[in-house]
Amino acid sequence: MRVPVLRAGWLRQTFVHWAFPPDTVRALLPGELVVDEYDGAAWVGFTPFVMADVRPAAVPATVPGIPTFAETNLRTYVRHRDGRDGVWFLSIEVACPLMLAARAVGAPYNPGTLSVSLDGDAVSYAGSRWVGEASYRLVVRPGDPVTPTERDVWLTSRWRAYTRRLGMLWETPVEHEPWPLADAAVDVLEETLTTAAGLPAPTAAPLVHFSEGVRHVRLGVSRPRVPTPDRSGE
Repeated sequence: MRVPVLRAGWLRQTFVHWAFPPDTVRALLPGELVVDEYDGAAWVGFTPFVMADVRPAAVPATVPGIPTFAETNLRTYVRHRDGRDGVWFLSIEVACPLMLAARAVGAPYNPGTLSVSLDGDAVSYAGSRWVGEASYRLVVRPGDPVTPTERDVWLTSRWRAYTRRLGMLWETPVEHEPWPLADAAVDVLEETLTTAAGLPAPTAAPLVHFSEGVRHVRLGVSRPRVPTPDRSGE
């Protein structure tokens, strides 16, 4: 990324992943995107975390007043028709109203009351939207560090986000260091974000990881994707 626009840290992040039938997720995607499958399944991730030191790229993290706040996204994994993979956000819960500016490119931000707290060896996340009834509560106990498997990397390491606005698909590039992952045991998991997004409530046990986070996140300029010309008649 030659010119980042924003810098931030994504800290105390838990990845909760469920496998879904691809057709169930495909119905929620725009036509330009297809489900990116792993082992024949579509995967949906519920990922609460702390957004730290959010600032314009040229501003150092030491400047007073830089915001830190809780955020949670519900996402799935997709490919553009040209083969480029990325993330499609089904919803984004945020405690900082300033982030609502990203709705300009279609990011599905929902303002709410969110928290991330520590209690001994447990990390607790909670959130509820200001409008509507979608909410969640998650308590995990991080375990030992793990060497990421191929599936772990596939689920957590995505370098672009797709959104849709004004009839156009937008692409936002992202860069950061590799996620340091650990096992995590779930003490409490209650959420209605999946059903609010149009998915059935998960029934199987999720795949769960915890990460202390990445501190050198760089987000680039969001750009509209120009449709690829249809040359099938040539």
